[in-house]
Formats: sequence, structure tokens, C-alpha cells
Amino acid sequence: MSNYIDAADFGFLPEAEAEKNVIALQLALDYGGTIRVDRPGTYRLNDTVTIGSNTSLEFGEGVFLQRAACYSYTLVNKGAFTRTYDRNIKISGMKLVCNNFDQSYPQKIPGLNAHVAFFYVTDLVIRDFQCLDLPHKGFCLQICTFENIRLENLRIEGMKDAVHLGNGRRFTIRHGIFRTFDDPIALNAYDYSSSNPQFGWIEDGIIEDCHDLDQESTTGFFCRMLAGSWREWFPGMEVRFSDLVASRGRIYSVNTKPDGMSYHSFTPPMHEGGSVTLDDGIVWRMVQDDTTRDCAIRNIHFKDIFLRKKRDCAFCMLLELNQYARSIYPGAAMPVIQDIILENIFIANSIPSLIRSNAACSVVKVINSVIDRSSVDLEIYPEMFGKYPVADFLFSGTTFRGGNYPLMHCESGRTVLVNIQNSIAESRNEPFLVDGTVEVLGSDIKITRTQTKMTN
Repeated sequence: MSNYIDAADFGFLPEAEAEKNVIALQLALDYGGTIRVDRPGTYRLNDTVTIGSNTSLEFGEGVFLQRAACYSYTLVNKGAFTRTYDRNIKISGMKLVCNNFDQSYPQKIPGLNAHVAFFYVTDLVIRDFQCLDLPHKGFCLQICTFENIRLENLRIEGMKDAVHLGNGRRFTIRHGIFRTFDDPIALNAYDYSSSNPQFGWIEDGIIEDCHDLDQESTTGFFCRMLAGSWREWFPGMEVRFSDLVASRGRIYSVNTKPDGMSYHSFTPPMHEGGSVTLDDGIVWRMVQDDTTRDCAIRNIHFKDIFLRKKRDCAFCMLLELNQYARSIYPGAAMPVIQDIILENIFIANSIPSLIRSNAACSVVKVINSVIDRSSVDLEIYPEMFGKYPVADFLFSGTTFRGGNYPLMHCESGRTVLVNIQNSIAESRNEPFLVDGTVEVLGSDIKITRTQTKMTN
């Protein structure tokens, strides 16, 4: 007697119609345990299937899932709809073919916008996953409100984010090959209202052995890290799309149009769930029961990252301020991105900024890496001038190529302290430049200041 369920026994077959395949695969998944799809071929689906706790979904060689219509998620966990945790889910060998069919709108779960999505999940493993034709709208893998997830052996190509994380802790992304127009990896503690269902700290993560392959066009970064903060609701406050407010022990998001228009709020949001239009005409979505007032990223270790794509910036620590979002509500506290390690980072294309940050960051370490004419640029978020904590940067065991280019720039209104130890400058006779409010505490490569005095 086999210890797994064969999805073919329920009628999940390459030759079956898409609608029948949805029903068959759902019946198999509802049993739980281990479900196998072994018969090679392309299985068409025209609607979402859901997976619950204590379930493993395994695909054999030559098996492809093909979207046959525009709909929401190809696969999502059952608890996403009830905000209850699903546990112990494993998916292996999944090969998704989007077939030019993208996400449909409105989203079934506001902010959950991916072809494979998990919301409220713990102990999740996805391995040997492939998608080579990701369209423009939906993320490939999106996971929000999570604990203990492991993503291994990923090959994702296309137009949108490959891996998009919302709030959660304890995660590993390992052995990834990416060729995406947008971000291969997004760590979005804060986000647009339409791009994550909940918001909160992302912490305790390892991202290793990942390759950002080159392509002709691009936007975004190898890794985007978004932080944000908000205030308690008060009468007459001016709000706009994606603003978060705290009210009666819950967090709410403004769900108007992303047009940059502002509205004065005179009625506090108090509903327990969903989206509600209040008397003043503002649409509020109840996001989560929570009393926190900020979110950011901390304790993340990037290791063995190969940057082969031409990008303006590889690692961005970002506070948004545009028609889609403003990360900090006026008067809210500054969120701080903390303890980021970049180890064995290899730049193999033109990337002017290794790190760009208008977010506050405390400790950033770049170790055992090869940096080729790529700088660290620390910028200012409007209205937060002078409110940044001091940032500490360490370069250790790093090879610097080029020379006579800006290694680090820091805008007035914040300060960075830099140590460069046990490192090598290949162009030994050409100094590296620092400017702005950069204090070099020590360096074993030649540094020339272009604006202000260097601290020895």
C-alpha cells in the first residue's frame, strides 16, 4: 500500500480540461498527506487551488502546471482566507507556465498578489520551483505573515518580483537563479496597499547562492527593503493612498486611488475586517490587529550573491514617497533597518550603487566581497532631516576595483561612520573618494575626501 496519494486517481491528467483539473487537484489536496503528480505532461488550470496544513505536493519530472485563464492565485494556502495559520506545507518540483495569463483584479485577498501565494503560514518548504514566463502584474512567490520558511532551488524569469515577502521571521532563500525585469527579491515590511496584505517586521533571514542574470531592460533592485511608520488616528488628519493608521488596537490602510490626492479624515476606522467607506468618503481596509507603529528589516545575511545584471542599484533600503505610498506619515517615528550583512558579493556588470538608502540603517557589514566601481549612497527622506541615527558601515576582506570613484556618499542631515579593514584596492595608486557627512574611522586603502574633513 503506497503512502502517498496519486492525483491522477482523482482525474488530474494532462489531457483533462482545465476546469476538471482544478476540481481533481483540489479533491486530492483536501485529503492532506503526500500528493504526487507523476505523469509527464502539461496540466491546464483555470482557477485557484488551495492547500492546507500537513500536506506535501510533489511533482515529477516533465510535469508542468499551465495557467489557462486570467484568474487569481494558481496555488494559495487555505488559511489565507480566514487568517488562520497553516502549518507544515511542502511543495517540490513545481514548474509553473503562466502562458501570458496574469493576475486578475480585484484580488481575492487585498494585497496578496502572486501566482503562488501564502498568507498566515509556518513551516513552509518550497523547493525545485520553476517559472520562466512571469507576466507584468502578479509576483511569482509571495509569502506574508509567516514563520520558518525555506525556499530552495528556484529558477524564475519574467517581468515582476520573483520572491516577495511581507512581515515574518526565520526564513531562508537559497540557490536561486533569477532573470526578472523587477526585483528578484523584495523584503517589504511596509508596502503599497495593493502589494501586501499585512505589514510588520521582516527578521532573521538568510539569502544565499543567488544569481541575478543579465537582460536588456530592468527596473528595481536585486533586493528591495522597504520600511515604514504610522500614527494613531486623529480628527482631521490628512491621508492618501496606502497610508497606515492605528485605531482602537488595529491597523488600517487607506484604499483610495493611487493618484497622490489627499483627504481629510474625520471619522475613525473601527470595523473588524474588510474594506469600509466611511461618512467622509475615505475607504479603509482593516489590515491587522496590532499596536506597533513601525516596521523594517533586521538580522538579514546575504551570502554568495552574483550580480550579473546591469542595475542602478543592487541593494536598496527604501522609504517610499510617491503617488503609491509614503512610508512615513508626517510626525511618525523613523523606522530603522538593522544588522544587514553582505558577504561574498560579486559584481559582474555596471551597478553604480551597491547600496542606496534613504531609510535609516544602523549596522551594515560588507565582507569578503568584490566591488567594481560601485558606491554606497545614503540619502535623505523629506521631513526626516537630522532625525537619522548614526549609521555604522564595515568593509572587511573586500576587493575594491577601479579607483578614483566615489566609494561612499552621505547627504547632509545624517552621518555614517566607516571602517575599512583587511581589504585590497587593485588600483593601488588611485584613491577612493568619499564625500558628504562620511567619517572614516580607519582604512587600509587610500581614501580622499572631496568635501569635508576625514576623521582619522
